[in-house]
Amino acid sequence: MINQRAAAVVGNRPVLWKHKRNGNKKMTGAAMMGYLRAAAFGAACLLGVVAGSLPASAADYPNRPVRWLIGFAPGGPVDIVARIMAQWLSEHFGQQFVVENRAGSGGNIATAAAIGSLPDGYTLLFSGANNAISASLYKKLPFDFIRDTMPVASFMQVPNMLVVSNAMPVKTVQELIDYCKANPGKVAFASSGNGTSVHMSAELFKAMTKCDMVHVPYRGSAAAFPDVISNKVQLIFDNLPSALEQARGGSVRALGVTSPQRWPSVPELPAIAETVPGYQSSTFYGISAPKGTPPEIVEILNKAVNDALKDPKLVARLAEIGGVPKPLSPEGYGRLMADETEKWRKVVAFAGVSVD
Repeated sequence: MINQRAAAVVGNRPVLWKHKRNGNKKMTGAAMMGYLRAAAFGAACLLGVVAGSLPASAADYPNRPVRWLIGFAPGGPVDIVARIMAQWLSEHFGQQFVVENRAGSGGNIATAAAIGSLPDGYTLLFSGANNAISASLYKKLPFDFIRDTMPVASFMQVPNMLVVSNAMPVKTVQELIDYCKANPGKVAFASSGNGTSVHMSAELFKAMTKCDMVHVPYRGSAAAFPDVISNKVQLIFDNLPSALEQARGGSVRALGVTSPQRWPSVPELPAIAETVPGYQSSTFYGISAPKGTPPEIVEILNKAVNDALKDPKLVARLAEIGGVPKPLSPEGYGRLMADETEKWRKVVAFAGVSVD
């Protein structure tokens, strides 16, 4: 395993970001599930020592660096937003919020690692639609996300954007549908991994339009874009922050957004629902913590995130990448996650997809 670190300076303090990668090695399905089970087992072991190890008071929280696990590779939309938020939180608390990339299994490797960590507030998880989707898409997860985590805060809502290779002879959603139907099985779509909103946005599109397309999962959308650009795969329904950057740079062609109406930051781009009535697939970003994290620490973090979303500079930065602030209480974020889990359960059933 190769460890990589990057640092940015906030004021006079460095904000460290760390990620791990496996070179060109691929993890088999059995090995990946073994990893997830081991992490979940670790959670059970840790719970036995929690009572004697948690601080009596959260008054000085955080008094050391906080790890923030994200389930996707560096350079993708989740990574971009996590780094923006980590910088603000590091400045606010005077302690480093260390973004740690643990890509793979649609974010479930990071989720298992977070669940298996001591619930003391010093390990957090970047959570979102992928967690809601995985609950029904993956048949053998060794954890129950809602049962085994605590909702902390929500900070952003964003749609996905459908972009195609510039080599594709289509300029509208309808032209893409017509092209797919004229070339069944010859169009491939990339995703940032099984069970992500990027994956399921395309599966929903397939099911509603009867387009026969082939799924090619990657370890994050940053890894997928070179193949979309070169037309090895023809399209991706990526989260808006990274898709918008690629489209503005001219390396891909944008066809539409997955929100039910046109999105404020790209009003010139049609909603896919204008061509496919009823189509909708938006995502959300937030923070979760291992079950048993002290509620006082959850409240401290929630207040900090909600304060961040009142900062005009941060809000403007999120707007630049297409995000809309979505502040919620811990209870509100928990309800959102539960509602999204049920919504995506229906989509998974409708699309007829699953991952063992």
